[in-house]
Amino acid sequence: MVGRFVAANKPPGNHAYRSVLNDCIVLEISTMKTLEIRRHSIRSQPGDHLNQSGVTLARLVGQNIGPFDRVVTSTLPRAFETAIAMGFAVDEQVELMSTYGRDVEKESPWPLSFAEYAEITRRGGAAAKYARKLAKYYAGIMNHISESRSALAINHGGVVELGVVGCLPGNDFSSWGGSVEYCEGARLYWDTDRFIKGESIRISI
Repeated sequence: MVGRFVAANKPPGNHAYRSVLNDCIVLEISTMKTLEIRRHSIRSQPGDHLNQSGVTLARLVGQNIGPFDRVVTSTLPRAFETAIAMGFAVDEQVELMSTYGRDVEKESPWPLSFAEYAEITRRGGAAAKYARKLAKYYAGIMNHISESRSALAINHGGVVELGVVGCLPGNDFSSWGGSVEYCEGARLYWDTDRFIKGESIRISI
């Protein structure tokens, strides 16, 4: 976690130094572009639409996030409805985020942890190819928004995790936890021409 970073070779009791360091970290993060990638809210399976609990959850989450300069979702109703219930107009619906197909599902059957998806993509194959496509699409979103601004993508379990590991190849996801639950996901930080760090987003209900 970036907020817990303490530089090496400095006395741990040097509170003045840590205060300045933390201020610098906050300033660094505040000037970066960010992308939140979240799973849709609650539905009653096998239905495609949010149920009332899903609408309520999305509204609660939406009150504590944003604003966003660009909001994108998959083409499936539950993703689009999640963004609307959160209070955000949708700029684009994208088929790429709707499903990853049988070949990817065979290699990486949902649900898996971030770390497990990362390990699978390192082997190459359909999952790695799909993760790279998502990363390329997300990079395009970052190039579309201004410095220090944010964007939101809402899609689905498996799609969330594969997109994140595609954006942060080589990252250690061992502390990121299991598969994302409803409205959970990750926040990624963009610097110049690439994503450089991220953090998981979890919700306590």
